[in-house]
Amino acid sequence: MSKPVKHVFICAQNRPAGHPRSCCAHKGADAVLQAFWRELQQRNAYDRIAATWSGCLGPCDSGVNVVVYPEGVLYQGVTVTDVSEIFDQHLVSDQIVERLRAPASVW
Repeated sequence: MSKPVKHVFICAQNRPAGHPRSCCAHKGADAVLQAFWRELQQRNAYDRIAATWSGCLGPCDSGVNVVVYPEGVLYQGVTVTDVSEIFDQHLVSDQIVERLRAPASVW
């Protein structure tokens, strides 16, 4: 396996219903994770990009949270329909998707 150029971590943290911090799992994290894996497969991008589920990334109330390294860009409120845009703009073209980027005050 090649070392990836970009690594995407998708928060899949799960907490009990009604937890005061909420969680990404209740906001569609599994579907977002599956969408990233589907894009990886369709684009055959395994030699350049890795996508991994993660635990809590911090700002739970604004999830689904996704962080892209090596830039360390946190995206919040990510949905399945955002995944191809993140792939096209950030992972392929190195352009941050500003509309999804968490503000500096959050992360």
